[in-house]
Amino acid sequence: MRMDGFNAAVDALSGAVFMKVPVLGAQIELIVLYLALPMLFFTLWLGFPNLTAVGRALRILRAQPHAGEAKGDVSQWGALSTALSGTIGLGNIAGVAVALTMGGPGAILWMFIIGWFAMTVKMAEVTLGLKYRVFDAQGHVHGGPMYVLKAVGAARGWPKIGLILGGFYAFFALFGAIPMVQVNQSFAQVKVVTGFANGWAYGTMLAGAVALVTLGGAAWLGEVAKRLTPLKVAVYLIGVATVLILHAAAIPGALADIWHGAWSGQAATGGAVGAFVAGMRRAVFASEAGVGSAVMAHSLARVRHPVSEGLVALLEPLLGTMIVCALGGLALVVAGTWNGGLEGIAITSAAFAQVSPSFPWLLAVVVVLFAYSTLVAWGFYGLQAWGYLFGNGPRAQWTYKILYIVALPPAAAIDLGRVVGIVDSSFFLMAIPNVIALYLCAGELRRDVRAYLAAPEED
Repeated sequence: MRMDGFNAAVDALSGAVFMKVPVLGAQIELIVLYLALPMLFFTLWLGFPNLTAVGRALRILRAQPHAGEAKGDVSQWGALSTALSGTIGLGNIAGVAVALTMGGPGAILWMFIIGWFAMTVKMAEVTLGLKYRVFDAQGHVHGGPMYVLKAVGAARGWPKIGLILGGFYAFFALFGAIPMVQVNQSFAQVKVVTGFANGWAYGTMLAGAVALVTLGGAAWLGEVAKRLTPLKVAVYLIGVATVLILHAAAIPGALADIWHGAWSGQAATGGAVGAFVAGMRRAVFASEAGVGSAVMAHSLARVRHPVSEGLVALLEPLLGTMIVCALGGLALVVAGTWNGGLEGIAITSAAFAQVSPSFPWLLAVVVVLFAYSTLVAWGFYGLQAWGYLFGNGPRAQWTYKILYIVALPPAAAIDLGRVVGIVDSSFFLMAIPNVIALYLCAGELRRDVRAYLAAPEED
């Protein structure tokens, strides 16, 4: 009876968070619209930095401050890699396949377009995160939307409201950072290609690997992320490129299907509106723009000016959504596996199998790398939220790290069921206070961005 009540509560939470409203004849989650609107607003408000400032963002990475030249725990490249570790995950593989099955090839173009708008929101939230981050007595940095909300509330004479909204964000970040889905999905692919069926053993091994980084602190996290992130993306894109080369003759037709499917009702499931809705939903989910999670990683960066890291952050959706997702989606369209009755990552696995029977093994390696890097990054995010709620002392930090590591092994062996509902709902509830902070700070954001872009570039 108690479980019935628990299940009903979880279902009610999921139903509220993912409540759907009609948009041009299609049903779309209200939370997706809530995240999509600031993408359009801040792109216009900040003067299209996703178009004009990409070159400067790349130059910042070449001239980033070294240790001792600015405050922070890791380099700007290390912070970007850490954020990408959390953002580029299994959702970028399975999410593209889901978009195709929901909206047809046209959804890929809409993912690309929404990913472009997401660049500005990522820039805005990270700029605020760097502006309002705090340093402890040891000089270590702590940041995230909860610290932004606390500071902004105090500055506007609403200290209690700021504390409450910050606590709201941190509370749901603890649940949103639970990594059960990543562990479970990576084990599922490993099981398919290897036949290894001991979920507890797999989960324990993965937990041990995560512990090596999690217990090592932020410096270790930055070092591992900046090496692992390029590796995992490169391995995946090698597989995607091989599929595209194998089907090179089909690429022009696939591009035509993607273009026409985005604008007409002929090629896409549910017509052009269905393609738009599917592409927007997956692009919002894949980029995490507006959720604020990546702010906690970027807050570690050594920077001379907050906008500097904001510009670096706008590269995230460019790499994760506009490049990785778009190329992966094109590969699935040319392979033709997206409309064969398969679901999720099985669609990608079938496309890889067309190259060679051994290629699903390559996908398994990619999935494990993606899952591992996401677990490491989200372990750090959860630690930041825990520190905001319970303090950043050694005892509090070690308590969270142990709890986090112990939570990993069961995820590979249990049926996630409604646990996924709790995690997903909590993840998107994080967006509510974060987007409020963005709107409250819209004026100062524009002033700061304009002043920084007008100043001479740092050498």
